[in-house]
Amino acid sequence: QSYHRPAGQRAGQEPGSRGLPEGVEYIPTRKKGKNPMKPVGVAWYSLYARTRLGYLFYQWQVKKARERYPHGHSVPQPYCFPGVKILPIPVLSNNYSYLVIDTGSGQAAVIDPSDPLAVQAAIEEEGVMLEAIFCTHKHWDHSGGNEVLRQKHNSCMVYGSALDAIPQLTNAPCSRHSPLLDREKVSVGCLTFEALATPGHTVGHMVYVLDGGPFGSPPCLFSGDLLFLAGCGRPFEGSSETMLASLDVAMGLSEDTLLWPGHEYALECLTFASLLELDNSALEQKLQWAVQQRQGKRSTCPSTLGEEQTYNPFLRTHRPELQEALGLWQGSGEDLDSFRARVLKEVRRRKDLYQA
Repeated sequence: QSYHRPAGQRAGQEPGSRGLPEGVEYIPTRKKGKNPMKPVGVAWYSLYARTRLGYLFYQWQVKKARERYPHGHSVPQPYCFPGVKILPIPVLSNNYSYLVIDTGSGQAAVIDPSDPLAVQAAIEEEGVMLEAIFCTHKHWDHSGGNEVLRQKHNSCMVYGSALDAIPQLTNAPCSRHSPLLDREKVSVGCLTFEALATPGHTVGHMVYVLDGGPFGSPPCLFSGDLLFLAGCGRPFEGSSETMLASLDVAMGLSEDTLLWPGHEYALECLTFASLLELDNSALEQKLQWAVQQRQGKRSTCPSTLGEEQTYNPFLRTHRPELQEALGLWQGSGEDLDSFRARVLKEVRRRKDLYQA
């Protein structure tokens, strides 16, 4: 079932259990003593996600990134279709915000405004009206610009899940901000975005799908920290089973869907993937391409979901060649999804060790 709401209309009810997709249960993250995520451990994550120290650290990140990358960490490459323009905005040291413009009306939405100054500069350069902010999750490197942009654009709506503590998102009856339900749709001008609940990285993580049909373009997936080019976000607030279910939600979209991730992690993720599958020609070609792109500081997005399934190990848990490379086999009586979750957990473990 799909719920549709024009931009500006408030939700008529509390999200409750409908904040998660049907059949997906939130499972708390692993215990402190068993957390392999280094250098980001449980104590530091709790401070970052739940205290003012996280916001202060975010402010320090913004300051350092502006000094190191005064023009952004990558060269933005606008993507245009008849009636719509997608402008990646490189922010912080490797994040992306996205300004999505209905070129007919001049109305626009921004996804994950990490650095409000960079986003505001893009809005002014494009000469558009900011009508909506779509936040994938609560982490400051995705939501830190909400308050400043709301002050500048007081008619702007802030959308996201009520299950995450997203800045400026509230259930207050007189509020202009509205929490979204799973599968709910929001219109901004002629643009239609569908919110999909994808818990795991955080309990309230959402991705947003722009319907490309009216513009003769493929769908566009703004994936936040669920999915990267050849990578996947860490399950800070969910289990491998939860993360697998969320990845499967994304994989339910068509193969021509354009993937717009929340970070520029392509080289790191592709290099890691190449250590798992040594004979994957699609992976080798994509890695060579990414090296060339990043040598010129060019962005590596978008890819397509069809492409991702040929080289992204987090989307290949069903592939015998990856299972064999990991030394994993399906146990007697073990159902397929449980086995795939075990494969995903092992890929994640190795990726965390690779990063550390």
